Amino acid sequence: MQARLTEIRRSEALRYLGWKGGALPPEIEADIARCEALLMETARPRAVWRKFGLAPDGAMLGTDFRPAGEDIRRLLSGCESAVLIAATLGAEAETLLRRMQVRSMADAVILDACAGAAIENVCDNLCTDIAAELAPMFLTERFSPGYGDLPLAQQRELCRVLDVGRRIGVSLSDGGIMIPQKTVTAILGVSPIPTAKRRRGCEGCELYETCAYRKDGTTCGKS
Repeated sequence: MQARLTEIRRSEALRYLGWKGGALPPEIEADIARCEALLMETARPRAVWRKFGLAPDGAMLGTDFRPAGEDIRRLLSGCESAVLIAATLGAEAETLLRRMQVRSMADAVILDACAGAAIENVCDNLCTDIAAELAPMFLTERFSPGYGDLPLAQQRELCRVLDVGRRIGVSLSDGGIMIPQKTVTAILGVSPIPTAKRRRGCEGCELYETCAYRKDGTTCGKS
């Protein structure tokens, strides 16, 4: 399944920039448009996903991966299987961000916000494509390590199960940071009936103030 970056939602990028609303100064709007175009041209998104049956204890059948926490247990309640996904903007976008940090920190901040919106679009498109392939079953919302009470430490296990290094060129630092940083992993349930969606957006998360993803300029994939 081909990863697709189809748009960079301006409202999403502005949210990452902390914009509180109102008219944008023309020069800022021009800077954002320029960074959006540059990123659309440079990014080479990649993605991988796998579907697993669910054991009674919540483990992914055929693996030793068992997502921890009550939040993910509730999400997967009533689901007969689950999908693990990983998506990245690619090394090219990472290199672009690093170069921009040397050339212009102002542009680097804008580009980083655009990249955050871009990886969300890649994830949204991936989930849409997976849902179409799994129809008439339905996907739940996506839920990532570090969100709610799903431990961030399980990021490494999820990446191992998906073999992200070989499949999409993603690695984890000793501290658990994904490289390229504009990478999202998530778990989704596969249900025979549509499931209610929670309020979207980082501000709706109980971990908003302490979120490790937000502090690094990325998201957990929920927003």
